[in-house]
Amino acid sequence: MVEPRSRPVGDTERSWCRAVRSGTGVAVLALRTSSPPDIPRLQAALHELQSSHPILRSRLHSNAAATSFSFLTSPAPSIKIRSETLPSSSAADPLRHVLELELNRTDAWRHPASDDDLLLATLYGVHGGASTRVLSLTLHVSACDRTTALLLLRELLALMAGGGGAVDNNINNEHREEASLAMEDLVPPDKAKKPIWTRGLDMLAYSLTSLRLTTLKFIDTKHPRLSHVLRLQLNQNHTTQLLAGCKWSGIKLCGALVAAGLMAAHCSKRSSRKYGVVTFTDCRSSLEPPLSDNFGFYHSAILNTHEVKGGESMWELAKRTYEAFAKSKRCNKHLSDMADLSFLMCKAIENPGLTPSSSLRTSVMAVFEDTVVDNGGSLQRQVGVEDYVGCASVHGVGPSIGIFDTVRDGSLDCVCVYPAPLHSRQQVQEILDNMKAILIQGANTYKE
Repeated sequence: MVEPRSRPVGDTERSWCRAVRSGTGVAVLALRTSSPPDIPRLQAALHELQSSHPILRSRLHSNAAATSFSFLTSPAPSIKIRSETLPSSSAADPLRHVLELELNRTDAWRHPASDDDLLLATLYGVHGGASTRVLSLTLHVSACDRTTALLLLRELLALMAGGGGAVDNNINNEHREEASLAMEDLVPPDKAKKPIWTRGLDMLAYSLTSLRLTTLKFIDTKHPRLSHVLRLQLNQNHTTQLLAGCKWSGIKLCGALVAAGLMAAHCSKRSSRKYGVVTFTDCRSSLEPPLSDNFGFYHSAILNTHEVKGGESMWELAKRTYEAFAKSKRCNKHLSDMADLSFLMCKAIENPGLTPSSSLRTSVMAVFEDTVVDNGGSLQRQVGVEDYVGCASVHGVGPSIGIFDTVRDGSLDCVCVYPAPLHSRQQVQEILDNMKAILIQGANTYKE
């Protein structure tokens, strides 16, 4: 009998292992289908994905005190699709219902001294619904960043459309039996090196700055929290104009999203305020050797502070905030500050009182540097997928609003995650409505 291969988690992966027990760090990809899927074909496709990507057939092992973690990679796929039924009250929006249900599940990765699968699959039916099904793929964030989720979606759809066949992931066979190396093991030494004194000053600066940042108003700081979801969507015309404005300004879409979010969050009656924004960036191309399609967690975060005075135009603020992020990245802060931010994240989890109102909020919003572009609508419809959403939970430690943006067949679709009841659905919906209006107004200045 072949024993599972094991490797200890890296520092960034360890921080997510600590975070997931507090409520942050569950990634979910949910797909709504127009008809019941072919279960044997779906099961075979998931097994093929597990065979091709060892991290997907790994289990997370922790000791009794949950202080050390490791990945145990099984030699063979073993995932089984669970079946659940949603109440009829969820029929109006089963996709969101499943997404929130999975983001807040309490039966996985919460118990020390156990070996837990990193990938779970559940097929939901709707009570009284004849054909609608929602497939959820739920992953521990230590094994799944945004790039991994996108690759997982594309490969799963290709396998379902083709009915089988190997996944061409360009990974050497010698590496197929174990999880890929941790990100810290692949960071070039010259880009991660930082003197101890400098590291100490940087951590002190991060800590002091965070106490002076403006936060969204907290509605309920006492009751247990859950991750809730809303969507912000633009039509193709507005999306095309918005992207044209970003190109003309020399920025990425994340800059426009940050500017609109800060303007929506900033009350016009306030004086100048400073807000924290976290931008996640994919480090795969910066590692040695560079990675392309490796499954795992290879994102890092850059925390920037932005001052909003009121009266700025969206494009002015977008350019200023994006250039601040780009400058930080050129200075390799996404690599050199990786350990600092992971350490502070764990300290916040252990000592919530270090954050305003013990809210565990680290920033007003979090975005991704690169927008996912998905033009695979025809393939999705071919296999019966009507709609899908993907995001991660944030109700443990994280931003007030996490934005997962996709340009899907030419239209912007943002999944926005927030901690409730710390923030209310009405409060966040108002901010997103204002964001949408600001984005459309900015887009209209670039009509062709």
